[in-house]
Amino acid sequence: MSTQVFRSASRTARAFLSASRTAPLHCQWRTAAAATATVFRGSARSLSSYCEKADCKNTTSRGWLYGTLAFPAAVYLLQDHQLHAAELERTFIAIKPDGVQRGLIAEIVSRFERKGFKLVAIKIVVPSKEFAQKHYHDLKERPFFNGLCDFLSSGPVVAMVWEGEGVIKYGRKLIGATDPQKSEPGTIRGDLAVAVGRNIIHGSDGPETAKDEIALWFRPIELVSYTSNAEKWIYEVN
Repeated sequence: MSTQVFRSASRTARAFLSASRTAPLHCQWRTAAAATATVFRGSARSLSSYCEKADCKNTTSRGWLYGTLAFPAAVYLLQDHQLHAAELERTFIAIKPDGVQRGLIAEIVSRFERKGFKLVAIKIVVPSKEFAQKHYHDLKERPFFNGLCDFLSSGPVVAMVWEGEGVIKYGRKLIGATDPQKSEPGTIRGDLAVAVGRNIIHGSDGPETAKDEIALWFRPIELVSYTSNAEKWIYEVN
């Protein structure tokens, strides 16, 4: 369901609730049917036809139509909108100090944008070594852990959150293998990096990691939720 339809239905629902306080009861089923039509489209014809034939003169019938049409429509509308929103993942992407110093910010951002992913948070920071240790906590037993943390805290890092269907898995494909020498041409590391110790970018490797890294680097207020005008050309929305 598109955001435009969702907003239209929301306006209808609000108008319905407002009108119900003052409008005669015999008009309520018509407003409810209109709200239902926004959601169910073609099905509304049969509902409207039924309402025209139904005995709507008594209070019991009108109350029944009020509840039957309005509230299921509102529930369906909300659930369907939330279902579509739930399909959009978020992942954490960081351009490391070497990528920033080499002037690759625009190049890397453009690759995610061209794919169709949406940027919902971005900032430039110089992390402390203690912060870098939190970021790489899962590697603390590795011999290269200390050097890894030193490097991440050696200069500015561009921290980002990207949103889209399959963004975690495909974001890793865009980035390429950890060792640039093993990265396919066309990937960020395959095209722009040479040595594994200077592989310019980091990306979350799974849903739980993405959730933890986003929470580490960003406060909830820094994450923006919005609808891109390009989404209708990127996703199929029934």
